[in-house]
Amino acid sequence: MASIAVCPGSFDPITYGHLDIIHRGAKVFDQIYVTVLNNSSKTALFTPEERIQMISEVTKDIPNVKVDSFQGLLMDYAKKVGASAIIRGLRAVSDFEYEMQITSMNRVLNEDIETFFIMTNNQYSFLSSSIVKEVAKYNGDIGELVPEIVAEALRDKFK
Repeated sequence: MASIAVCPGSFDPITYGHLDIIHRGAKVFDQIYVTVLNNSSKTALFTPEERIQMISEVTKDIPNVKVDSFQGLLMDYAKKVGASAIIRGLRAVSDFEYEMQITSMNRVLNEDIETFFIMTNNQYSFLSSSIVKEVAKYNGDIGELVPEIVAEALRDKFK
């Protein structure tokens, strides 16, 4: 039986930190669904379709990654695609408390789906989509934070 995982996030935009988690997860699971969620508590810069396009482009070299989107409960989506695991990236201890709450709720919703936390590479421990957007907004150099296609999309948004 193939091991299937879901790697959810807003990915607004995808960064090298996200890609680090995706690449490492792809070594462990047979199939990963990188899934764009619409977080109602955040105002997105990119549409879900734009995010899906960027993620698809920067993960095209990872054969066991599929890119998708969903609205609603993550556990419902995971069950729909046959996933047995959720992959979540952790940057710092501060991420852990929030992620623990989400994971605990997800276990109530479906105890058959496990959550796996992957610590991001230290070089990306400070990195977030919000920081990238802020730097890009003021024409800062984001070349080491995001792939070129993403940097280009950010420059276009902030013209």
